[in-house]
Amino acid sequence: MSDSLVIIPTYNEKENIEKILRTVFELEKAFDVLVVEDNSPDGTAAIVKKLMPEFPERLYIEERKGKLGLGTAYIHGFRWGLARKYEYIFEMDADFSHSPADLERLYHACAHEGADVAVGSRYITGVNVVNWPMGRVLMSYYASAYVRFITRLKVRDTTAGFVCYRRKVLEKIDMNRIKFVGYAFQIEMKYTAWKLGFTVKEVPIIFTDRTEGTSKMNKRIFREAVLGVINLRMRGITGQIKPTPEAKS
Repeated sequence: MSDSLVIIPTYNEKENIEKILRTVFELEKAFDVLVVEDNSPDGTAAIVKKLMPEFPERLYIEERKGKLGLGTAYIHGFRWGLARKYEYIFEMDADFSHSPADLERLYHACAHEGADVAVGSRYITGVNVVNWPMGRVLMSYYASAYVRFITRLKVRDTTAGFVCYRRKVLEKIDMNRIKFVGYAFQIEMKYTAWKLGFTVKEVPIIFTDRTEGTSKMNKRIFREAVLGVINLRMRGITGQIKPTPEAKS
């Protein structure tokens, strides 16, 4: 068993899932992968199950009854990984918008550079986004600026979904208090880790929009991210962000 688990949520990713898994398993650093599958009608789960005998004790799948939201998929994966003693737990998309090669850089930031949370950042060295229309780039960039202004969180890419958490961070975050399920989930996790005293480090990456499959972004998800930030800030001010009662000091 590796010390590192990559969680990949999937819904209708048949065009990408086999390629992304093989690419991760070809890396020099060993990573295990958990696919959290939300009952895709396109047969994504069957592709993963077909590959599991080829990668025994490295590839796992958890199937859920339906499309329950990105945040709940990751929380499911976090709990699964914590129960199995992984020291580093990653979030990554299935569509190659995050380069699997950058997993090693995020790992290095946490394992060797003192970070508790390593964020694959599109905006720490300018704007490193490929294949997005300018309107979406501006929306994402200024949304992160808005989050920083409201929350005072010192992270330039607050909505980034390519992240490595050290085990101790996820042990201390009370998953029952995480409220959001869409892109606001990414903001809430970073903000919560920061409020609990952990070190968040941004690692520059190049984000490339998917070339196959369909994006899951929609207006409801974006609205949750924008409006939820004010609620998040108020919870921080009023002391509602607390560690899990079982957390080690």
